[in-house]
Parts: sequence; structure tokens; C-alpha cells
Amino acid sequence: MRWLLVLLSVYSALSSADRIKDITTVAGVRSNQLIGYGLVVGLNGTGDGGSVPFTGQSLRSVLGRLGVNVDGVISDFDVAGVQANNISADNVAAVMITAELPPFAKPGQSIDVNVSTVGAAESLRGGTLILTRLRGIDGEVYALAQGSLTSTGLEVNAAGDEIQIGVPTAGRIPNGATVERMIENPFNRSQHIVLNARVSDFTTTKAIAEKINQTFGDGTAAAMDGVSVAVRAPEDPNGRVSFLSLIENLDVNPGDPVAKVVVNSRTGTVVINRNVRVTAAAVTHGPITVTVSATNEVSQANPFADQGQTVQFQNAQVNVQEPNNKMFLFQPGVDLREIVDAVNETGATPSSLIAILEALKSSGSLRAELVVI
Repeated sequence: MRWLLVLLSVYSALSSADRIKDITTVAGVRSNQLIGYGLVVGLNGTGDGGSVPFTGQSLRSVLGRLGVNVDGVISDFDVAGVQANNISADNVAAVMITAELPPFAKPGQSIDVNVSTVGAAESLRGGTLILTRLRGIDGEVYALAQGSLTSTGLEVNAAGDEIQIGVPTAGRIPNGATVERMIENPFNRSQHIVLNARVSDFTTTKAIAEKINQTFGDGTAAAMDGVSVAVRAPEDPNGRVSFLSLIENLDVNPGDPVAKVVVNSRTGTVVINRNVRVTAAAVTHGPITVTVSATNEVSQANPFADQGQTVQFQNAQVNVQEPNNKMFLFQPGVDLREIVDAVNETGATPSSLIAILEALKSSGSLRAELVVI
């Protein structure tokens, strides 16, 4: 069976243009990660119980802040009349909450949150997250999360059989957090707007700067390196937004990507971009097949022999087969299509193709970066 080769190549004399907004990001305009610790209540006996000390401690702290006296609550793990610090709560689970605060998010807006157990809880289905602070890397509170969880995971145990669908110990609350604080960014304060290319390429940043200067006049933009382009922007915030809206919709021809071959050794998938070249090389490839067949036989003793015995023995036959595969020749500067055609003619399997590519790279004939994942 012939292997499947995925080609990321466009054979065209003209390269297609891309919008600046699709190949760049604005410096400082980024999302920020938030994290928090809280409790999920209302579980149907699938919580942490009394086996996780910090769950009981957290529940005790929450109830204490709400004015509930929990000093008399005795844990299931109370030994010799000594009260433990944790509370057995089968319907409560300690969880970690994570969220992503998008750029320019304003107080009062809602964001999604993800909830995951950190204790012994078996499932979060039907649970409700109680009010939890979400903090940034600086320790400040940027959002408050609360609400009913949506968990698609399911786990069923019966008669020794277990069926699990998805992950029942993780859930999500759409619009479950309210933004309380805005993160400042330099968009309206900096003298220049800096555009960062998603892929480092000097040709791309040069093309972006030239396109902006052609549209708005010389000196408007300058390429700083292979990633960044500095653009002079209006000081007025409204004018700055309008100006950037015009820039991000300009079309440019980015530079061709670096020649690269990506091989997934687990699935046999090979991705080759159109810039891959091979210098002069001769390649042959073919596996050797060794077949061993064994037969069990019996040797009868001579009827006239003294103390003759019947003996069992095994005969083995070994055959070695090596296919007569032809060698194919790569001419200098051969392109992607010729590589594909040559390897296809040999009927190479995915593992054989990977071996050929690695051998070409080791010999110095493959003019591309070989990435094996």
C-alpha cells in the first residue's frame, strides 16, 4: 500500500497576499492568565470527603466568614476524642480555577473559567462553584468567579465494570467570572505602535514596512528586525484606532517559509513545504525478509536394533528474500514534486520514507530542516 504524503505546497508563479492583521500581532495587546482556588459544592457524594485535609479546612474557613460556628463539628477521622482540623464533606470538592483575561477587558465584562479538582473528588457533575477570587501573576484580584459547572465527563461503576466518558473531574463555566480590574497596556501611551510578525522573517517585516510607507508616506514605518515593525501613530486614541484599522487590512506578500520537512513517526504523516530541495543523490531502499519454517518429525528405531527408541526431532528451513529495488537518482536542485514521484515509484511505506529522509539529511543532500515529532 502506498503511503499518504501530505503536501503543503502551492505551485504558482505568484504568491498570494496576506492581510497584515493575519501575520502580525500588536505589541502589548495580549491576554493574561488568571488562577484561583475555591470550592465546588452540591456534589452527589462524589466530593473529597474527609480524606483531603485542606478541603475541610477551606470549608471551615468559608463557613466561618459567613458567621457559621463550626468549632463543634467533629471529623470522621476524630481519634480518641481529639477534634481534627478537617471536616468530612462528601458533597464538597477543592478545585483550581483558571481563566484567560483578554486584552482591553473592562470591569463588568464576563469571561469563561475552567475548573479542575485537586483532591480526591470523583466527579464535578451537578456542582456549583462558590465565589472565588481570580488573581494575576502580580497577586492582584482581577476577576470573581461563581456559578454552576458544565461537565461533560461521566464515570459509571457497576458489578466490577467501569465506563468513563470524557473527564468528570474537570468542568467549565461559560461567562462564569466577572472582570473587576482592567489591565493597563501601552497601546494609547506609546509613541509608536509595534507590529510583531507571527513568524520571524526579515523579508516579511521589510514587506510590511514598505507597504505601510507606500500607503501613508515615507517614514511612517520602519522594520526593526526580523520580527518587529515600528509604526508612527496619531496621539489621539480615536485616530490611533482608525489608523491601525487601516493598516491591519493592507495586503502584503510575506517571505517564503524556511524549507522544512516535518515527520510524525507515530502516525507516518509527512509534511513537506514547497521550498525543499535535494542536491544530487542516488537512493535505494528495500527491506530484507527472513522466513523460518519448522516441521516436527519422528525417527523410528530399526526393528532389529537392540534397545531401539523412537526420537522426535525438528527440521527448520530458512529462506532469505531481498527485493531487487531499483536505485533512483535525484538531480541537483530537484523540487518537491520530483521527490514525491521518485519515492512513490518505490512503493515506500511511511517508515521507509522516514528512513530515506533521515539518510538524505545525514548525507547533506536534503536542503531543509528535518523535524521529527
